[in-house]
Amino acid sequence: MSTRLKDRLGDKRILVAPGVYDALTGLIAEQAGAEAVYLSGASIAYTRFGRPDIGLVSMSEVADTIAVLRDRIALPIVVDGDNGFGNALNVQRTVRVFERVGASAIQLEDQTLPKRCGHLAGKTLVSTGEMAGKIAAACDARASDDMLIIGRTDAIAVEGFDAALDRAEAYLEAGADMLFVEAPQTLEQLKGVVSRFTGRVPLMANMVEGGKTPALGANDLEAFGFSFVIFPGGVVRAIARTARDYYANLMAEGSNAAFRHRMFDFAGLNDLIGTPDLLAAGQRYDGGSEK
Repeated sequence: MSTRLKDRLGDKRILVAPGVYDALTGLIAEQAGAEAVYLSGASIAYTRFGRPDIGLVSMSEVADTIAVLRDRIALPIVVDGDNGFGNALNVQRTVRVFERVGASAIQLEDQTLPKRCGHLAGKTLVSTGEMAGKIAAACDARASDDMLIIGRTDAIAVEGFDAALDRAEAYLEAGADMLFVEAPQTLEQLKGVVSRFTGRVPLMANMVEGGKTPALGANDLEAFGFSFVIFPGGVVRAIARTARDYYANLMAEGSNAAFRHRMFDFAGLNDLIGTPDLLAAGQRYDGGSEK
């Protein structure tokens, strides 16, 4: 899977990775034609705990989610590894575990513990040297060069744009396979990231509805020179809005009748998740045809 990801990132066409948080969203993204998915730590926090992205999700909880995704989909899985869940040795363990359970790439950021969403205020950073060491440690820990290491900096909001570019430069020198300068605040900053690194390394962008970065489509980002764009939490915002409407309607009406046009029925959901095929496969092993 990772080889496909590395090759695909070398294409001139931008790679769009929808955010997912479990096997069902991963399956639906795959069925919709996604070429890769992004496992969002924020979305795990939102959906599993009903909490914000402020460092509450553990490494093992992310690994468990990678494993169920990999069991269900064949797409490359790019994983939000936060700050590696500790120091360089923690980073190495995280990389080994994530790679073993099926990740194709891990994104590592330069925030301190506890980290927070890149589009929230109040972030703090480790030193450039410490983060460069984490990137190098991640590269040393992976079993295959096909496991990509993405270096992310959150420095724009803390140290300024020029410092963020300098940090990204250091992470590239440390071995990062892709760079992610988080939360540019203007079109000029987006273009500045590309101007600094174009032709040297694939560049990643993050589109967050209502976030700090101007909302752009994949075509615009491709024209700027970005290779990879994620929409990490969009599905959660869509599902949360739908769920709120669903529950409000049910409690008001005592029935789903008025909401059925916005739902799968029982058969429709089973078709989506492949129930008929799975039951048919199981019949080959049940011994029912033996005399």
